[in-house]
Amino acid sequence: MLSRISAFIFTFLVIFFTSFISNAQNSFVAQEKSSFRLASIFNSKEDTLQKEFAAKGLEWPAKYVYIRSFKYDAQLEVWVKNAPKERYKLFKTYKVCMQSGTMGPKRLQGDYQVPEGFYYINEFNPHSNYHLALGLNYPNASDRILSDSLRPGNSIYIHGSCVSVGCIPVTDEEIEEIYIIASYAKSNGEDFIPVHVFPFRYNSRRSMEYFKTTAKNNPSLQKFAMELKGAYDKFEDTHQVPLVLIDRKGDYVID
Repeated sequence: MLSRISAFIFTFLVIFFTSFISNAQNSFVAQEKSSFRLASIFNSKEDTLQKEFAAKGLEWPAKYVYIRSFKYDAQLEVWVKNAPKERYKLFKTYKVCMQSGTMGPKRLQGDYQVPEGFYYINEFNPHSNYHLALGLNYPNASDRILSDSLRPGNSIYIHGSCVSVGCIPVTDEEIEEIYIIASYAKSNGEDFIPVHVFPFRYNSRRSMEYFKTTAKNNPSLQKFAMELKGAYDKFEDTHQVPLVLIDRKGDYVID
């Protein structure tokens, strides 16, 4: 009798916690849609996104999202998949419609630099002054070591409105797509959507030549760009997001 009761309790707890976790995950999109403004955006975009996913042989909605951006090339890619061991597939490449700053990482508040490095989405802002915004966790652990100790800067976003003072802007139509895709990934349990920002496309001859010219007298900039290249190469080989570590000096180490 006791074993039957124990088995019943165990089964009940499994069902309860599975349901609890599922509801907690799905509640994020439900919460987003509770806003009339966001509900309207979801309703106007979601059907089109589903069709675009289907046309590319992708399952909607994506459970895992990976975003990477290339400063000099003014591009932002959204990659998706639906299981941990699957290879990421490219959904779409968006044009970054305005830029500020120059080649190299952000190191000081007010330098107008777009950060370079490895981040994740830490904020969904549906009330942004720039239509919609996805916040990045700048400064990360590396930035806190290598940037100005008192004023490293903050408030870095992927956002709409096509203006920039150090962020990654796209059009309003495009941020709506990215925001919805990321929202579903968060609802499915991806709490840390990775965002990798590279100085340029390492496989682009034109971009590489520009970098060589820009950084020819700047060894530290060359070193930093090669650190980031390790993660770019790893993803190109495996289509899996590489593990990125940070050593005591603030340097990135790609596992």
